[in-house]
Formats: sequence, C-alpha cells, structure tokens
Amino acid sequence: MADGDGAAASGKLAQDTASGVEKGLPRRGKSCSGRTLNTAQIALVASHPEVYEPCDDSFALVDALLSDKAQLLMLKPRLCMEVGCGSGYVITSLAIMLRHLASGTQYLATDINKHAAETTQATLEAHGVHADVVVTDIVSGLEKRLAGMVDVVVINPPYVPTPEEEIGCQGIASSWAGGLNGRQVIDRILPAVREILSERGWLYMVALEDNDPLDICHQMSEMGYASRVVLKRCTEEESLFVLKFWRDPHAGTNMSPKSPKSESWFSQLPFRSLWHKGS
Repeated sequence: MADGDGAAASGKLAQDTASGVEKGLPRRGKSCSGRTLNTAQIALVASHPEVYEPCDDSFALVDALLSDKAQLLMLKPRLCMEVGCGSGYVITSLAIMLRHLASGTQYLATDINKHAAETTQATLEAHGVHADVVVTDIVSGLEKRLAGMVDVVVINPPYVPTPEEEIGCQGIASSWAGGLNGRQVIDRILPAVREILSERGWLYMVALEDNDPLDICHQMSEMGYASRVVLKRCTEEESLFVLKFWRDPHAGTNMSPKSPKSESWFSQLPFRSLWHKGS
C-alpha cells in the first residue's frame, strides 16, 4: 500500500507485519518474471525500515497498468502522478512502461512520509527514470497548480480496516491504516483526486473487499466518473481489486445506490466465493 496518509501502529503490529502474518495485510514477495522487462526491478527498489515494500497489492496495481499499457500509450499522458509512492515501485514501473513517449510525459509522486520520498527518489535514480517527488499529505498545497492537469493517477491507498486512532500518525503504518472499513483515508483521497484529474484523466486505485468497492464506484459515479474492474486477485489473506475511473457525462444519471444499472457489472464479481477459493 501507499504511504498516502496515516497512522502509527503498535510495536507488535509492525513486528507481525514484517513477517506478513497480520490479517488483512498483503504478503511481501518477489516480482514475477512477466514484469521484469516492463517494470521496476525488485533488486533495484530501495528500502527503508519505515517504508512499505512492494507486496501483493503493489504487484496487482502494476499488473493492471501493464494490462492497460496499449491504452496508456495511446492516451499519451502529459502528467502522471502517484499519490502515496512508498518505495517508488509503482511510479517507476509506470515511467518504464511509458518510456517510449520520451520527454513528452512528466511524472510526479507524493507521500506524507519523508523516508518514502527519499526511497522513491533512490528507486527512480536506480532505474534511470525521473519524477518530481513531494512530501505532502495526498496533494495538499498542490491543488491549485495541478487542478485539471493530471492525465493518469495511480493509488495504492491505506485500505486495511484499523482502529480510528491509528489514523493521523507517522511511520510505516501510514501505508496501510485505513480506519473504519479501511475507508477513512480513501474517502479523503477521492475528492482530492477528482480536482486534479484532467478531462481525459484516468484513475487506477487498489481496493480491498472490506472497503466496499461497489460503494466507492457509486461515490465516483456521483462525481461524474464511470468505472470498471481492471484486475481482481485473491491472496491467502485478502481479495484485491484494481479499479479504473474516467470521466463520463452520463455517469450517475438517474442512478440510485441500489439501482440494477449501477450494480450490473459489479454484481458479477463473487466477492465471498473468491475469498474462500483463494484463486
């Protein structure tokens, strides 16, 4: 998850997470061979004890971007941004995917954790790509300058359900502590991103089943965005979804939270069965 906002965890939580046993937290792992030529290399990704390392959710987000690579190249984004860049694995991978666009695309990454900003910078440099890295809470202080300017936003938000008191502190737990239903940080991120996305902008975001992805899509629909699931993946601990949003003048028209139209595409995803199948 990204270090986009957050919270300090207890010493026990941090210790458990290092071994990947905390329920609801992604497992750390190695990048599979299919990503090696088009993404950041795990061996070159910088690390810090207070920065979230690439894990299942990071790999899912990058795989979703890879699946949309042809469309992203056709989009020819002028500005791409990652909110909560953590280790820099995702923004670096995106820059590598789109390197054929040469100097036509600029990259920006933000993180509330200064160690994450430094780690991201080191990861970018190790791969020979560039992005401006800013230490800030989501996009705080950048709203006016970025308003309607960003063509691609990628986010692996703090989505793990945690006690509310874990929200708002510093440390590595800011990368996963999502508060009630894992939605407290996500619900702050979405309206902020809406303001910076361009008219043709795309948002890619990781969500957990517990976050109620259908409700997230309804919320974005009310803001004028259509949506689809780019990728779904189940691990031993969680069901992950990478959602894509884009502006649609017809989104939200005559839609209620329980309308059949709004549920048509999402109702086909058997969340509970996927969780238990672990496939």
